[in-house]
Amino acid sequence: MAKKGGDTRVKRQLAPTFWDIKRKESQFVLQVKPGPHSKKRAYPLGIILRDILKVTNTMRESEKIVNEAKVKVDGVIRRDINFSVGLMDVIELVPTGQAYRFVPKDSKLLVPIVINENEKTLKLIKIISKVLIKGNKLQYGFHDGKCVISDRVMMVGDTCLVHLPSVEINSHIKFEEGAVILITSGENAGSIGKVHTIRDGIFSLPRRVIVSFEARSVELPVEIVMAVGADKPIIKVN
Repeated sequence: MAKKGGDTRVKRQLAPTFWDIKRKESQFVLQVKPGPHSKKRAYPLGIILRDILKVTNTMRESEKIVNEAKVKVDGVIRRDINFSVGLMDVIELVPTGQAYRFVPKDSKLLVPIVINENEKTLKLIKIISKVLIKGNKLQYGFHDGKCVISDRVMMVGDTCLVHLPSVEINSHIKFEEGAVILITSGENAGSIGKVHTIRDGIFSLPRRVIVSFEARSVELPVEIVMAVGADKPIIKVN
């Protein structure tokens, strides 16, 4: 019989370089299923439980607690150990109430940070698309695959603070000069600075931003920065 569906495993040596796993422990590891994040910028839920948070010892244990509805991602129960978890996603362990936000840190793409009870229903999401739909309403698409129809006038590149799991917009952070930003990838991943200048893109170069730190400044593509506040980050991101 012909094989149906994609493979749920990948060779460890071919897994994304940022995955914090032992490369020579066995031949295969979980694959990230298509979903809210690119497989090159996300972890599968099972790997997070076993290798990152270390709340389980084996993948069988990870699968068991996921099937028992003991894990939430962005406020929603997930029952698939291959479900993708990426930038700014919030994982909650239901039995204990402990919650983690996945952010860039110390040049690493995704690192879990512990967040308190008040923040586990909050998430920052970056606007990557803006479309005018029927009824002259605006539909915004975000970096994690979510979409919202809103009367707010916002721009691509801005960031929204939303309430989970309803994705109701609490506040809006403009991507503009003076805004506090988080660098999401590259050698400066996890660093927080301020927007000094925004430069329009040209034929050979993408739109860029000059980010100021305490003692230096760098020029980066706008795709790898995310506004997180006006004077300081509005929620915990490092």
